[in-house]
Amino acid sequence: MLRIYIIGISILLIAIAINIIAKYFNVITWYEFISLLSIEGMLIFRKVGFINYIYLFIIYPMLLGLGYKLGNKIYYYIY
Repeated sequence: MLRIYIIGISILLIAIAINIIAKYFNVITWYEFISLLSIEGMLIFRKVGFINYIYLFIIYPMLLGLGYKLGNKIYYYIY
């Protein structure tokens, strides 16, 4: 149970850092994407842009996966 908690905290901290960095580089986050999708509907898919899709569907999940690996390593380092 402690392992899952440490991994969850690691993923959360990585996600917060990634979202801060994304705002700095003017890349939309999932929060903005869902908000725009609810406002504009399917038209958002034309307006978002290629870089944002690469970030949302490839880079962001990979970095969250690294958050998992980091949390797992922290747990095994402690225990």
